[in-house]
Amino acid sequence: MTDRSKIYTVVMAGGRGERFWPQSRQNCPKQLLRLLGNLTLIEQTTARMLSITSPENCLVVTNIDYVEPMRSLLPMLPAENIIGEPVGRDTGGCLALASGVLESRGVSDDAVVIATPADHSIGSLPALSRTLLQAVETASFCNAPVLIGVKPEFASTGYGYIRCGNKLDYGDGTIRFYAADGFKEKPSTQEADTMLQEDVWRWNSGIFVWTHGVFKKILSEYAPELAVIAREVGLIKDNRVLTEFLRDEFAHAPDISIDYAVMEKLDYLVVAECAFDWADIGSWTALRSQIRADKNNNVVRGTFAGLDAENCIVVGETSQLIAAIDVKDLIIVNQGDVTLVCSEKSAQRVKELVQKLDDEPSLRKFL
Repeated sequence: MTDRSKIYTVVMAGGRGERFWPQSRQNCPKQLLRLLGNLTLIEQTTARMLSITSPENCLVVTNIDYVEPMRSLLPMLPAENIIGEPVGRDTGGCLALASGVLESRGVSDDAVVIATPADHSIGSLPALSRTLLQAVETASFCNAPVLIGVKPEFASTGYGYIRCGNKLDYGDGTIRFYAADGFKEKPSTQEADTMLQEDVWRWNSGIFVWTHGVFKKILSEYAPELAVIAREVGLIKDNRVLTEFLRDEFAHAPDISIDYAVMEKLDYLVVAECAFDWADIGSWTALRSQIRADKNNNVVRGTFAGLDAENCIVVGETSQLIAAIDVKDLIIVNQGDVTLVCSEKSAQRVKELVQKLDDEPSLRKFL
């Protein structure tokens, strides 16, 4: 078993969660919301990671505007472990930055890093720990990244898919490992239906496990511009100097996901089959898997009264009533000075609407 003092975690928490507008705003992004219970998403994610490693070995990479709120929410982490990006550069830039920080702290190449987004719902902490610890063991000697793959429950067009090839003899047999045999990013509905029937495709959870040395190597080979960021950050020993470097240089890093930058180019990648209940909290429709629907199949968080209202997702404050008559298949969200109403099938377009508001100077105050 890998020494847990050599396990590091990186929580990717820099996004603004625009698909959760109007609750998610520029000054309070999705990861700072209490969408699932009494804790924010960042608190829940960090608590899960701290079941595997120590606070000293847990990094949170976020937007510079959210550093102080996260330090308040996560007092168990060293303040310097919550790192602010001056501009978002997707998961590629985020993980290159984290790799450089680990390098600057003298982390050895055989240390194992778990990288996870901050917006997942996990059903069983023991099952998560068991899966990740076996993935850590596998990553420590297979000389390749390990991706946690989720067996699809429906034909989603919003996820990336990874094809499982040959079964691999890793772990203790309770977690299945496969050699990856191809990616498909956000397929069409017809493609997703076909893939669901084949039983060899898994959703890309976005949770990766690799050794520090392997990640440096694949960055250098497949994403040299990101590797430059990691190397230069790795030479910085002073937090003030790091802040200045990021302010002056980070905007020049490629704005690209780690999947496109590296993972889809690799000749060898291992898939660990997810053994825990998993949900990506990516848009308002995700609440259907988290909140029990009423007799009319309405998912409600807040105070709601309806007449012939069916199949709706309704979110608001308990102190403010949302009422609806003769409606179905809607998302209705009230937050302060904004009310959102949209078709449930158009949930992904909320981000598009937010971008439109940003283009209108008179409407930016609502972001």
